[in-house]
Amino acid sequence: MALAKIKQVTGSSIYVPGDDIDTDRIIPARFMKCVTFDGLGEYLFHDVRFDTDGNKKPHSLNDEKFSGASIMLSGKNFGCGSSREHAPQSLYRAGFRAIIAGNFAEIFFGNSINLGIPCVSMDATHRSTLAEWINNHPSAEVTVDVDLLQVRAGDLVLPSEMRAGARDSLLNGAWDPLDELLSASSEVDQVAQQLAYV
Repeated sequence: MALAKIKQVTGSSIYVPGDDIDTDRIIPARFMKCVTFDGLGEYLFHDVRFDTDGNKKPHSLNDEKFSGASIMLSGKNFGCGSSREHAPQSLYRAGFRAIIAGNFAEIFFGNSINLGIPCVSMDATHRSTLAEWINNHPSAEVTVDVDLLQVRAGDLVLPSEMRAGARDSLLNGAWDPLDELLSASSEVDQVAQQLAYV
């Protein structure tokens, strides 16, 4: 099955400030008892968005003006901590299709790319400029351009970075390794027939 070639992602955006946002903050462990990833989006950042009684706390993800955002901007070392796949899954199920940060934890980055979520890095000065723009233009579109390694917002054209291998896999529609394995099922069968222990 041919996957989409992801050259750019465009949508409204939201700034979630903070460095070292770990996977437990993105999706608390107690919500990982599901058999499938369906429904994980509602628990995204749950413990920093809601108190123990379920009342909303002040948080950008609870602000109606950012509802429907599909691009998230955050700080350094995004997705650190445990290697749970549920973290990028919860972001995806909540509607996010690209993430901009200072840099990313390696396993989180890989799991996100495998879902077709571009994760681009940007330096602190440009992130600060973009954060201010997002807060002043909450419903306006931002474009994460994987091909040109740019983030465009209004008149802003900001440079970004992405690992070459991940960028190539997105641009060439080869970002899901499971899909790649399934599409080569005949080759897999040939190799299996040659293995003495199968």
